[in-house]
Amino acid sequence: LSLAFVTATAVLVIACPCALGLGTPTALMVGSGIGANNGILIRSGESVQTFKDIRAIAFDKTGTLTQGRPEVTDIIGENHQEILQIAASLEKGSEHVLAQAILQKAEEQKITVFDSNAFEAISGLGIKAIIKEQEYFLGSSKYFNNLNIDYSGFKADINRLEIEAKTVVLIGNKSQALGLLAISDDLKPDVKNVIDSLHSMSIKTIMITGDNHLTAKAIAKKANIDEYIAEVMPDGKVDAIKKLQNEYGLVAMVGDGINDAPALKQANVGIALGTGTDIAIESSDITL
Repeated sequence: LSLAFVTATAVLVIACPCALGLGTPTALMVGSGIGANNGILIRSGESVQTFKDIRAIAFDKTGTLTQGRPEVTDIIGENHQEILQIAASLEKGSEHVLAQAILQKAEEQKITVFDSNAFEAISGLGIKAIIKEQEYFLGSSKYFNNLNIDYSGFKADINRLEIEAKTVVLIGNKSQALGLLAISDDLKPDVKNVIDSLHSMSIKTIMITGDNHLTAKAIAKKANIDEYIAEVMPDGKVDAIKKLQNEYGLVAMVGDGINDAPALKQANVGIALGTGTDIAIESSDITL
């Protein structure tokens, strides 16, 4: 990534002032062509010119730094089958990547998945629905705190799993937590090399994620990322970019999801992954 940007932007123009009107667009055109050969599609010359002054790059986590293929690694509770069955029934029909991981695990274990009623999603926190006349909840510990549902018996497990860079999802009813699932999404194999290359150019790296601080810290450490902004709600990424701009000046953002689109527009240079959503690509200045 960083090598290709350097190649795409390091085009030297030697010309007298009256020829710069021709030389500059020629250089940008050549640089854009070199970038395209390296899998970098540049929408405008302005983004190339801006990139030389970028001092920090923010990265979305899921699907950008990670593989985007999370897997359920741990099931904790008295009845593993029941916990997985409730979780899968709650997530039935959802297209969220974590939901897909839960549904895949239920399919692997041949768990019967029930239909649910009165489904409700609380953005960035969790979901609730009625399954066989019983209301159940699934989500983060913050969600369970908001609902005043006791999960004290699982706190040690949550702490351990989050230190292992896993995302923890609690499952419970109105009176108590019944168990939890731990979900892991591995980093892409070239992430650390990309981050190290950016560091060699004195560019700060920041990860933006909805994960809590323990999980975010563990993932940032694995990737060798300088900073992280944790517990960011889906609509909070723009504010996170504004905060970074106040601190560092010109900031680039790399993302792939629907929720990344506003932040890609807010960044001085927005960079989308070609494997991402159409709206992220349309909102970006550069597509990888």
